[in-house]
Amino acid sequence: MNAEVRAIKTPAEQALVSAYERTRAALPSSSAVADLRDEAFKRFDAKGLPHRRVEEWKYTDLRALMRDALPLAGAPDAASKAKAKDAGKIFASIVSRKLVFVDGAFVPELSDLSPEAGLTIGSMADALAKGDALVAAHVGKVFPTDDIAVALNTALMGDGAVIHVAAGTVLERPIHLVFASSDTPSSNFIRSLVVVEKGAQLTIAESHEQNTSQVHAALELVIGDEAQVDYFKATQTRGLHVASLILNAGANVKFNTFALNSDASLVRNQSFVRFSGEGSVGGLRGVNLLRSKEHVDTTMTIEHAAGHCASREQFKSVLDNESKSVFQGKIVVKPHAQKTDTKMMTRALLLSDEAEAYNKPELEIFADDVVCGHGATAGALDPGLKFYLMSRGIDDKQAEALLIQAFIGETVEEITHEGFRDALMNGALEWLETRG
Repeated sequence: MNAEVRAIKTPAEQALVSAYERTRAALPSSSAVADLRDEAFKRFDAKGLPHRRVEEWKYTDLRALMRDALPLAGAPDAASKAKAKDAGKIFASIVSRKLVFVDGAFVPELSDLSPEAGLTIGSMADALAKGDALVAAHVGKVFPTDDIAVALNTALMGDGAVIHVAAGTVLERPIHLVFASSDTPSSNFIRSLVVVEKGAQLTIAESHEQNTSQVHAALELVIGDEAQVDYFKATQTRGLHVASLILNAGANVKFNTFALNSDASLVRNQSFVRFSGEGSVGGLRGVNLLRSKEHVDTTMTIEHAAGHCASREQFKSVLDNESKSVFQGKIVVKPHAQKTDTKMMTRALLLSDEAEAYNKPELEIFADDVVCGHGATAGALDPGLKFYLMSRGIDDKQAEALLIQAFIGETVEEITHEGFRDALMNGALEWLETRG
């Protein structure tokens, strides 16, 4: 007789299971989406929250860090909507089309829904309920993964954006997804889908400004052949933020992503990227500015499934006090992906003896005609450079700020869009000004 051993569910896992069972019938779903939710929930129910014995989560033990699960968010009230008018300040200087969400729910009256040729915008909740063809074709299918955070988001996904850019369309303005929080802490399960057809061009940004809420987000991005996409994300949170970027690039695509995390208590940004067509070029970059006991985890899987593609990954972290940064990057080159050119680098700047940086770059190469490389460094400010600046009359803190600015500037300067480059650098400078 064999006894079946099951892990005891934590209070957070029990609350999430109860939330799904209680709200399953009310969640926006067509019959196909309901099946997708049930399948995802079964995976979560069987495995629970990811923990340190799961290799990809060994440095961010969500089972231990997420002690309980907050109630699912309700519909935002008038006061929350009024407060959200001022959200998204980091990209306020950029002329863009704003789509505003409060506690994960789309707020049409605060959003710019003016018509534009080749662009279709909608609410994910509406699309899920109506069985929208675009959503049915792509949600859960862009880059299938068994990641438990993605499964949990799929099971409880509520609202988000559905954006479709028709073939050959070049949008004049960036699209800015603004995610704000009400004063009531809650759990938000945000799911967005962006489909960019052949030869189209899109610049899209996300800004997350949340209180102590728990945000579980996923953005699925489908880039058609010969299309071009730039994606920027800025996160500031006093709560939990777990987000997944799921990207599939066709042939001859150009895309770049950039993430800025500052004043972020607990963040896990994970990316699942597949090069499906030949001749594509992609860049994934980011900067973390951490202090106190903040924890930011950047984890990514880059799959080169087609030949003649190039990718660059560059991430930098500045850590003060008892903060912790995690970088896990895996590049997989499939057997038929010859002529792949990929390089990955992560650097950590430690401003305190108590700060911790965990860097784990990996390569899995199954092709023989490739150029691949990775590297990781961690260290303190150069005392010689600091002394040189101070000898020129610059005080201690200003000297450190200049050196930190130069350290992160190398990555920020890779952004080709001047408006977003300036906005993200200004966000970094604000963090430096408030550093004790």
